[in-house]
Amino acid sequence: MSNLDELKHSMQPTATTPAFDVDQLTGFMAPRPPISRLPAPWEAWEAALDSAVEGKIQLGDKLGLTSDEKAQSLRWRNNICQMPIIPTEDLSGNAILLRRAHVVLTYTMHFYVQSMPPDEAIIIPKSIGIPLLKVSKELDIPPILTFADTALYNWDFKPEVQQTEDTIPTPETIRTQTMFTNTKDEEEFYLCSARIELRGVEVLQLMQVTMNETFIGDALAVRRITGYLQKIAHVINELKALLLDVKRLCNPDIYYNEVRPWFRGEDSSPNGNKKWIFEAIEDYPDLQPPTELSGPSAGQSSMIHVLDIFLGVDHQATSPGQLSFMDRMKSYMPRNHRLFLNHLKANPRPLRSFVTDANDAELQSAYNHAVTSLKEFRDSHLIIATLYIVGPARRAQKLAAAYAASNGGAAPAEEKAPLKGTGGTDLVKFLKDTRTRTTETLIQ
Repeated sequence: MSNLDELKHSMQPTATTPAFDVDQLTGFMAPRPPISRLPAPWEAWEAALDSAVEGKIQLGDKLGLTSDEKAQSLRWRNNICQMPIIPTEDLSGNAILLRRAHVVLTYTMHFYVQSMPPDEAIIIPKSIGIPLLKVSKELDIPPILTFADTALYNWDFKPEVQQTEDTIPTPETIRTQTMFTNTKDEEEFYLCSARIELRGVEVLQLMQVTMNETFIGDALAVRRITGYLQKIAHVINELKALLLDVKRLCNPDIYYNEVRPWFRGEDSSPNGNKKWIFEAIEDYPDLQPPTELSGPSAGQSSMIHVLDIFLGVDHQATSPGQLSFMDRMKSYMPRNHRLFLNHLKANPRPLRSFVTDANDAELQSAYNHAVTSLKEFRDSHLIIATLYIVGPARRAQKLAAAYAASNGGAAPAEEKAPLKGTGGTDLVKFLKDTRTRTTETLIQ
């Protein structure tokens, strides 16, 4: 029996249970491929998304956007506005259909918003806005594209994979279902996150047996926990390698200029953070204007939150009465995954306190090794942010200036504001702050 098999065999069903939608083999990822298309009653939504993808609808602030591209986008948006409001009652209670509906409607909404001219007011047509608000209310997540929409519930097996009912997704066997651009660059960006989620499953298993041992707390338990922490550090190092591997097939400039802009939410758009207005919401007393409309972010990954909670990294807000960014991102996670994190956080014997109280040099060294691995993972995140956002942003600014000069226009003002992440944060500052808080977790 392998080490992984031993861990699965010894796990107690207190954390990875169906109640939390956390699978023993796939973690937070759906254990089976999500459906790729809604049934006939909601085919109009799928067709609207298909027409945007196949018609190669362009970004409204694309440099050098042609009059034909503008006209094509306008025709597509007009068709969306003329669609009827399709009832969602028959989706109620069916998590599989609701998740697909959220994927389709949010991708369609982002196509609509981001293809608009930058100077227009953002009004979400009721044909997609009202169903999206209803679906999101039932799922208890915001009506915006989330990390779960792009990674957890947006995959399938590659065509060459021979499938049975027992086939388990692995980092090597999956592909992406739904995309804006259908480019390899966009797919690799999504798959990078999906691969990290799948490889991180072993951490969930090691975490469970570690928690069990902390309640025993004898000398043998200390030795076992030391070994588990060494394995956790090894897995985190592999997660770092998977993160950096995105460089192989995802071009930074293509990602920044052609893929990333589609993700923008209300607080990360370059047009002054205009409010997104949902048309006709006042006609539905059971619906409320959303207060959370940030785009998908790695901060919405439950796997990353698990590592922080388990190792004792504190991301609490420094301003009284305000949620930290990481806590705010929890509202974008699937509801049951949030419950899982709350369950983990309520552990009466947190690992860091156990390590401190044990006063064991080998245990402390293994714990610090795991925390250092997580800090190095965040170092890599900074590297990726610099490569895929900071660098391309500077190049895009120069290209825009050159384009304006060649067309007789005024050069755009140099961007002074800090670069925003898709979650609306000051990207570099946020990543440095999370790295600092990780380092502060080390036991001296």
